[in-house]
Amino acid sequence: MTARILDGTKLAAEIRAEVSAEARAMASSAIRPGLAVVLVGHNPASEAYVRGKVKSSQEVGLYSETHTPAETETTEELLALIADLNRRDEIDGILVQLPLPAHVDAKKILLAVDPAKDVDGFHPMNVGYLSTQRPGLVPCTPAGVMEILNRSAIPVAGQEAVVIGRSDIVGKPVAMLLLNQNATVTVCHSKTRDLPEVCRRADILVAAIGRAGMVTRDYVKPGATVIDVGINKITDRKEFDRFFSGNKKREETFAKNGSTLVGDVHPEVAEVAGAITPVPGGVGPLTIAMLMANTVKAAKMRRGQRVPELARK
Repeated sequence: MTARILDGTKLAAEIRAEVSAEARAMASSAIRPGLAVVLVGHNPASEAYVRGKVKSSQEVGLYSETHTPAETETTEELLALIADLNRRDEIDGILVQLPLPAHVDAKKILLAVDPAKDVDGFHPMNVGYLSTQRPGLVPCTPAGVMEILNRSAIPVAGQEAVVIGRSDIVGKPVAMLLLNQNATVTVCHSKTRDLPEVCRRADILVAAIGRAGMVTRDYVKPGATVIDVGINKITDRKEFDRFFSGNKKREETFAKNGSTLVGDVHPEVAEVAGAITPVPGGVGPLTIAMLMANTVKAAKMRRGQRVPELARK
């Protein structure tokens, strides 16, 4: 058996088309949803992520601006910037790119973002809305995981779901979203006893632990749906061979770039699972698509407009 591949790139394109249509409809009322990204200092990975977010914003018709304070910016100076963005009516979404420099109080900065503009869904008020099933802004990656399941016609209600990882950014919110759609949810972490046995119960297994290829075939019930949230860069030849020995396409990428990407799920799991997200091209593209969707959602909610659910296919 070979798993059905859940193509995140294709699903993200569907969502972006829907968001673009929403943005065009709002433009007829002279409203253009606006996203402000705050990028402190010069982190090459963060800069690449931000470029992708800004480009996507422009492609779907959103207004976007990037603020690039110096690495030396203090917590107080950044708080003043956030306060200014909170005040500006043309800005509907504020995204603070993490990580922030070590001397900055990141929690204080994130808490200062107006919850109505918190398109990352990290503010405790939005976390509370999610846990109590009230309308709010949901973290982008967990929201993307649910879109993959819903748009791929994978049943959630009544299914046993296991989430590996308990981070505030992915593990906890995705567990709440699954629970809100009536799955029976187990959250696993570093202290879970006999992790493979717990994972083998899952009809839906979400891996968000940040360890390359940790989930092997003995973690997976035959036919289960496996959602791989991890993105890990492989540069070591031995590690490459452990995951991709004999894979000609990956060999070419590795030879050309000196690296390749692997998720938290070992590629061998595709031989056992019923459906699986690839890395790259799985959950990743959905994260940016859901950021665009959240910006439009924030623009509508701030103006008291009805927010339709994204189409489920």
